[in-house]
Amino acid sequence: MSTPASNDHDARTFRRRRNRLVQALYDRGIQNQRVLDAIGAVPRHKFVEPAFRDRAYDDEALPIGLNQTISQPFTVAYQTSLLEVDPQDRILEVGTGSGYQAAVLCEMEARVFSIERHEELLERTRTLLDELGYAVRTRHGDGTNGWPAFAPFDGIVVTAAAPLLHQLREPNGIDGGRLVIPVGKSDGQTMTRVVRTGSGPDDYQREEFHNFRFVPLVEGDDSESE
Repeated sequence: MSTPASNDHDARTFRRRRNRLVQALYDRGIQNQRVLDAIGAVPRHKFVEPAFRDRAYDDEALPIGLNQTISQPFTVAYQTSLLEVDPQDRILEVGTGSGYQAAVLCEMEARVFSIERHEELLERTRTLLDELGYAVRTRHGDGTNGWPAFAPFDGIVVTAAAPLLHQLREPNGIDGGRLVIPVGKSDGQTMTRVVRTGSGPDDYQREEFHNFRFVPLVEGDDSESE
């Protein structure tokens, strides 16, 4: 049975590990201070299986069941940096997974909408996000279709390897919405950012960045629940 003293010790230990993780991400080139602050605030050890909590702040992906993983912190930080999130931005996440990416976005004061294909995983993640006080609107369904009811979005982040460009916000004096997605085959993908620059079907600007490896995006029927 844990005691208040042991809980305080654990909290300090995890805080130190989070701080080391933030420094490691900075050393690897993550320069966005708001992203680093968010990574430093989210208790990643709450989002991993108990057996892996001692490794929660290592820069690695870890299994979370159902053949899914919690993304490597560098990947989360990198994608989030490319999104260029401002407070109150409406962000769609395709692939809720553990909920860690959604929590990071919440720490950046984004309004987060997240879709997950695995219902069992989503139910578990919803409970955790609620317990930690992260207000994320979630849906069980096929992420390849996005979430038209709440479009347009300022940003869309795809955490699996989705024809979603039409759900990006059109420009309003500045560039429009941003889609960050890994593009490629199962042996590796290139992190790609697409920015909407106008209202026409070809009004998008595409940029390619570093290579990563993601699990494939699962397609299915349109059954869903909120």
